[in-house]
Amino acid sequence: MKHILLLSILSILFISMESCGKRKTKKTAEENDAEIVQYLSDNGIDATKTSTGLYYVIDSTTTGGNPTETSSVTVAYKGYFLSGEVFDESDASGISFNLQSVIRGWTEGIPKFTKGSKGKLFIPAHLGYGLKDYNDIPGGSVLIFDIHLIDF
Repeated sequence: MKHILLLSILSILFISMESCGKRKTKKTAEENDAEIVQYLSDNGIDATKTSTGLYYVIDSTTTGGNPTETSSVTVAYKGYFLSGEVFDESDASGISFNLQSVIRGWTEGIPKFTKGSKGKLFIPAHLGYGLKDYNDIPGGSVLIFDIHLIDF
């Protein structure tokens, strides 16, 4: 009987912890959205928001086609936080990778660009590295990327 009671208590604790985690994630998504909206407003940036919470701006367009979420692409980029602190950057020749092997914000955002175009992605944590720290990126961080889609 004690084992059944102990298992019941552990089950309740597990379910409670899981639901708290879901509330935290939702709260963080809402907080990230407010942070992005404030940043856009403060900097006079007019961005488009997707249904997932990604914001993007296309600064220059071309007549080239668009990659898909499964394309291999070459992108020159600079990644930074809302504070302006740079956490990663490629050189002008860019790096090549498959869009299935990167954060969800890139998988969704890069196909908005045409070959040769430039712009920005504003990525909330749930489309980036989530709530856990990743290298020098604190958990829950909004990420901004200057993007130049060189090729795909």
